[in-house]
Amino acid sequence: MILTVTLNTAVDLTYRVPALTPHASHRVTQVIERPGGKGLNVARVLAALGHETVATGFAGGATGNVLREQLAATPVRDELVETAGPTRRTVAIVDTTTGDTTQLNEPGPTVTAAEWTVFRTRFTALLDGAAAVALCGSLPPGIHVGAYAELVRLARTAGVPVLLDTSGEPLRRGIAARPDLVKPNADELAQLTGTRDPLRATREARGRGARTVVSSLGPEGLLAATPEGLWRAAPPAAVKGNPTGAGDSAVAGLLSGLVDGTPWPDRLSRAVALSAATVLSPVAGEFDRAAYEELLPRVTPEKMKDAA
Repeated sequence: MILTVTLNTAVDLTYRVPALTPHASHRVTQVIERPGGKGLNVARVLAALGHETVATGFAGGATGNVLREQLAATPVRDELVETAGPTRRTVAIVDTTTGDTTQLNEPGPTVTAAEWTVFRTRFTALLDGAAAVALCGSLPPGIHVGAYAELVRLARTAGVPVLLDTSGEPLRRGIAARPDLVKPNADELAQLTGTRDPLRATREARGRGARTVVSSLGPEGLLAATPEGLWRAAPPAAVKGNPTGAGDSAVAGLLSGLVDGTPWPDRLSRAVALSAATVLSPVAGEFDRAAYEELLPRVTPEKMKDAA
């Protein structure tokens, strides 16, 4: 079983419009609603790959009820903790002419100390039997900034490999707790290390405590600093579409490879192919399976010289 944690879940709304123009009214051509938040996107992709997946985190209010109803229609097992405050919504507006996406994210409910205690107890119990755990996304109001560091330490104590995908101070504190893997994007990596050179920043991030750092470079693919050396993997050609959720699919690919025990080049190929296939899908947390199967054998990771 793979456990995913989404402390700031959401109901994701995707609006598709022919063209997005500031200060104008728009006729929406399609509305898509899905359970969201980074960890839930990861969970849905993992389930689609055939992994038994459990999702925990928080959900509350009428929006939370909608999220849980939608999650019940998927193979993902719901172990979310109820909050008094309502689950947030996120809105992605996709310009179907250009393929550009504008994202609007609400902050999320304020989680109380008592709700955090309930979650921490459930998380600890769920670690029993987990093959790996992913800690994903932003922290909702009310949760202390060292929350992910606390959860990393709990997973390490239980002997469960842990992946961390967050940003800012929660990433800085979380990486110091020595997770097995972190997956920042280029901006998050620069904020953490103070440098925008991808290779230097990836190395430096690994030196801060993570066993492996896989940096997401957007259309340029992934750069991985692993115990077995440095690797670079990129899609065979640029893809155009909705990038929302592409990083989450990369996380799912990395976790899937970890649980399956595949070598690093194969893990990176899987992650890159899933990420690109998600760009080609209209909804976050889903991927174009035909595109994934076509791309996977064409992604060829390159081992880089590990010179300082």
